[in-house]
Amino acid sequence: QVQLRESGGGLVQAGNSLRLSCTASARNFDNYYMGWFRQAPGKERTFVASVKLSDDSTVIADSVKGRFTISRENTAYTIYLQMNNLRPEDTALYYCVADKGTLWTMFLRYIEFWGQGTPVTVSS
Repeated sequence: QVQLRESGGGLVQAGNSLRLSCTASARNFDNYYMGWFRQAPGKERTFVASVKLSDDSTVIADSVKGRFTISRENTAYTIYLQMNNLRPEDTALYYCVADKGTLWTMFLRYIEFWGQGTPVTVSS
């Protein structure tokens, strides 16, 4: 069974940065997309960013474009979410996900793999 393990969440002040990491315990994820969703308290879970492992192409949600970047390690199924200039509205539980489909277009219930989530809290 594939597991996605996130790390890097925490409490930061507005304007600061955090980097989230996610590693998949998979043998062959070359044709997968990996990415991040987030869920703020009392709100729906929303797409944040995605990277296509076969060619490293990325998609970033408009709400975080210019502040967040997604990248991957070339030798492992590990991705990163670099979050700069954090705002209180970025406070959420951040989930690592993976699927063969384009994550930003999928219904949540159809996404194949989910991590447990890592919390990010941004204080003003």
